[in-house]
Amino acid sequence: MTQKLIVNGGHDLSGEVTISGAKNSTVALIPASILADSPVTLEGVPNIADVHSLIEILNDMNVKTHFEGTTLTVDPTEMVSVPMPTGKIKSLRASYYFMGALLTKFGQGVVGLPGGCFLGPRPIDQHLKGFRALGATVDNEMGAMYLKTDEDGLQAARVYFDVVSIGATINVMLAAVKAKGRTIIENAAREPEIIDVATLLNNMGAKVRGAGTDIIRIDGVEEMHGCRHTVIPDRIEAGTYLIMAAAKGKDVVIRNVIVEHLESLIAKMEEMGVPLEIGEDYVRITKPEGNLRGVSIKTLPYPGFATDLQQPFTPLLMMAQGESMIVDTIYPKRIKHIPELNRMGAKARVESDVILIEGGTHLEGTEVKASDLRAGACLVVAGLIAEGQTTIGGVDNILRGYDHIVEKLTALGADIYMEESGD
Repeated sequence: MTQKLIVNGGHDLSGEVTISGAKNSTVALIPASILADSPVTLEGVPNIADVHSLIEILNDMNVKTHFEGTTLTVDPTEMVSVPMPTGKIKSLRASYYFMGALLTKFGQGVVGLPGGCFLGPRPIDQHLKGFRALGATVDNEMGAMYLKTDEDGLQAARVYFDVVSIGATINVMLAAVKAKGRTIIENAAREPEIIDVATLLNNMGAKVRGAGTDIIRIDGVEEMHGCRHTVIPDRIEAGTYLIMAAAKGKDVVIRNVIVEHLESLIAKMEEMGVPLEIGEDYVRITKPEGNLRGVSIKTLPYPGFATDLQQPFTPLLMMAQGESMIVDTIYPKRIKHIPELNRMGAKARVESDVILIEGGTHLEGTEVKASDLRAGACLVVAGLIAEGQTTIGGVDNILRGYDHIVEKLTALGADIYMEESGD
């Protein structure tokens, strides 16, 4: 049996929604927690498929876990290093954070090549460059990465990334926290999730400075201990609900947001004519009086417009007047949502990795499939806007990153539910 998401469109949204902890933080915080020599408690953990996949991997390595509500306790005191073949981690790109964590914890590790959503080439060469700079040997054998240090362990180094990479920045941070001496990471990613991971590591006894800037300095320590840590709110989930509220909201308040993390999205929504009230930890959206205006979007590393919001934002542009354009400089091949939207009546095309959207189009519900996580969010937005019923396949992709999405949207007044299918 597979699941399908059914959305009956045309219902106005109103009320309040509370944003969960950040997926992109959590999937790095969990591997980071194994570096402690006593239990780590993470609060505000989203109940999503990726979290459960990571818990399974931890349990395979004899790590005790307890996940209740939004609190996850990780006890690595009796952890053992076991190979992590591709089967277990095929659907989970964030499994690569175990590379840095296992190198630090055991001086070795075997990790299958990461999976996750296919968004075009996403090499891990910058991760490997960082590990090698710290003195590790890395070999690719039969689709798995074999990582090892010599008897002296990891040694501090200067690591310059050729391209800005969130994953590589976090992975080298995990590898460097116990390396002897001071590691300097240059051209580091600046995303809020980097700061969140650095905060956890420092709470555990690490010495990480400069997270959130493009130069991070890490002084190696000998021991790290357990702690309590609260995950930051998910800026991508928050952005997705802001978009849904702009598309079909009558009066919607999105709570538990860090507004500074959403400035690039908010600026574009204001440019479109979306009525926004910005609070200290909330955003309120009311129904616009006139038509929305088309805009151009160019995704960039933080604090630029997030690539993860490009797809959910696309249906909103279809409601606006005039032509809009999207250029994704992070993942140019992030375009699989366009054929699905066109099946619903959209007028969008891709020319040389540029998405061109004709606004003012009328969407009709039909059967579509989510090819990846954010494409799934895009189709939910489109389903809310469309006339009639939209049936979304590939639901597993959506559940990888959105905590209780059906319950949250239902509480706002959407007609949405999950249906078992024999397909």
